[in-house]
Formats: sequence, structure tokens, C-alpha cells
Amino acid sequence: MKTLIVAATEMEIAASIPALVENRMDYLVTGVGMLATAFSMGQNLRERQFDLLVNVGIAGSFQAQHTLGSLFKVRKDHVYEFGAENDREFIPIDQMGFGSSIYSERLPERPMSAAFYQLPYIDGITVNKVHGSEEGIRRVFEQHGPNTIESMEGAAFFYAAQKHGLPCIQVRSISNWVEKRNVERWNIPLAIKALNEWLIAFAQEHAQK
Repeated sequence: MKTLIVAATEMEIAASIPALVENRMDYLVTGVGMLATAFSMGQNLRERQFDLLVNVGIAGSFQAQHTLGSLFKVRKDHVYEFGAENDREFIPIDQMGFGSSIYSERLPERPMSAAFYQLPYIDGITVNKVHGSEEGIRRVFEQHGPNTIESMEGAAFFYAAQKHGLPCIQVRSISNWVEKRNVERWNIPLAIKALNEWLIAFAQEHAQK
């Protein structure tokens, strides 16, 4: 199964690159954000064919009970606040009839490796601005509930995969809780370490399928 690993930054997958190369997996570093992700994937997928796309990276969690470094697979991802305001009411783009704000994983027909199935599911939101205010966090709770994670690329990844009709999965490692910005409570190195341990195991198992 020809597989492409997609990450926003090389830092997030650097430790796994030797294992990806050894197991004949391609990888793509898109740059941060929805625009960079969609453009980079559009270019890449126009030129090469794959059987599975895998988005990996770190994320912030709105659930205080999540442990930093814990891993989740994202079932569906929302482009956050994609739509229009009507005074205090927000109208999603879906209700306006101009597109969709929700994109989901699509599993391949062939079984995945055990490393994938062992991860719990969660839903995500994709943002242009990471949340760091009480008001912004409250709005996320009202719309999506606290058991949510945020990234800056996930929905764009699913969107590009959907447009090309390709199976796709997303795996995220929790680097911080979403709260008033306090980088002293973040642990990006731990999240990246956990992510790469998973990715190396996935690459090794997946290569045997």
C-alpha cells in the first residue's frame, strides 16, 4: 500500500524519517496552516499516486483530563467558524449552502496496522488562530463540547484527500491544554516524542501489510 505521511513541520516527524525511508513511505512537509496544507497537497497529489494519506502532528486539547503526550485519531474535523455572523448568531457555511465545514477520515479497504486501531477516536477543529481567551474557549465548548482538539491543518488535509478520492487518517499528539496562553505548561518535546514512537511503529507494521 503506497502511503504518504503528511506533516506541517519537519520537526514533528524528524525522528521518524529514517524509518519512513527504510519502509518505503513517502513524506510531505506542507508548512503550517490550512492554506499551506491544501496548496502543498494539491500540488503533490497531482503528480503522484497513493493508496493512503496519513496526517500526523501535535494539537491542543480542550479536555483538561487529557494527558500531555497522549495520542488520538481524528474521526472528523471542522473548519472552525467557517460561515457568517448574524448579530450574535453564527451561521455555518453548510447551512448557507455554499459548501461544507466538516471533513472526515476515510479508511482503506485493506485492514490497518494494530498501531492505528489501538488509538482512541476524537473530533477536531481546525483554526487559523489558536485559542487563548476565556471567551473563545467558551464558544468552542458551546459548539463542540470540551472533548475536542484543535490543529491548524487537519480539516484541510481531509479536504484535499476527499477531493482526490483517497483514503485518509489523522493522528495527533497532545502538546498543550487550550487555555489562556501559558507556554510554561506546554510540553511539545513530549508530544513529538510520543508521536514519533507511534509513527515508527506504524511504519514498521504497515510495511508488512
